[in-house]
Amino acid sequence: MIVQWLPDFLQYLKYEKRYSHHTLVAYEKDLSQFITYIEGEFNISDISELTHFHIRSWLATMKDDKQSARTVNRKLSSLNSYYKFLLRLGKVRKNPVRQLHAQKLPERLPSYLKEQETTHLMETVDFEEGFKGATDRMICTLLYQTGIRRSELLNMKEQDMEWALKQVRVLGKGNKERLVPLGPQLLQEIKDYIEEKRKVADSDTHYLLVLESGKQLYAGYVYRIVKKHLGMVTSLSKKSPHVLRHTFATQLLNNGANIQAIKDLLGHSSLAATQVYTHNNIEQLKEIHKTSHPRG
Repeated sequence: MIVQWLPDFLQYLKYEKRYSHHTLVAYEKDLSQFITYIEGEFNISDISELTHFHIRSWLATMKDDKQSARTVNRKLSSLNSYYKFLLRLGKVRKNPVRQLHAQKLPERLPSYLKEQETTHLMETVDFEEGFKGATDRMICTLLYQTGIRRSELLNMKEQDMEWALKQVRVLGKGNKERLVPLGPQLLQEIKDYIEEKRKVADSDTHYLLVLESGKQLYAGYVYRIVKKHLGMVTSLSKKSPHVLRHTFATQLLNNGANIQAIKDLLGHSSLAATQVYTHNNIEQLKEIHKTSHPRG
């Protein structure tokens, strides 16, 4: 059965790879769609009977349905991961996904805030009074000043703070841990926040940031807060937590940081993922030349 080992695969992603709930849902959805298509279109239930021709047919159907190249590639990546898992278990002899190529993606540069916009966000935007406002401000501050992912922010714990080293331990994708430095002002703000959190009834002392109820933050809340406050400082069409991550990296690069150091701070597994920010840098230089040079 194609679906037979899917629950085991999801458990593997959750407990060994430590993927987020959002990522697990995406994997399950992608693979369930594939299984439904194969069983319905070809009446195949034994995964050993599948070839790359069957998978190519599924990809063609998605393209006919006008699904984006990015979506098609994500689904193919999910299937590739499933096959790798089955190879480890000895349930299949080969991975037919390796005979297929990913779709070419249109070049898309990351959206990021200008420096004056981040100054406005950090220094002049009014957050709500009380503990909720303190949490909302800390969400925006940590995302911008550390470049962490939303999932990493949600799972950040008080014990991850390395006060003496002026760093925070971040558990990223693939259960990889990295250290991110914190400035003196941010360290003090975090200490002040924890002190305020202690006054909240039934507050969770395990996680660093909590809701007004004292419970752990959740993804939708962080997204809404960031979108709301970015809307006060920028006209960018995209206003997500990842914009602050892109801003962190772009401003580091623009101010002379080494790209290898930026890679390590972001927790990227390869330099290729970080090099997209050099394109932003080049585009910025082009714009400066256009507006400043007499023959630009």
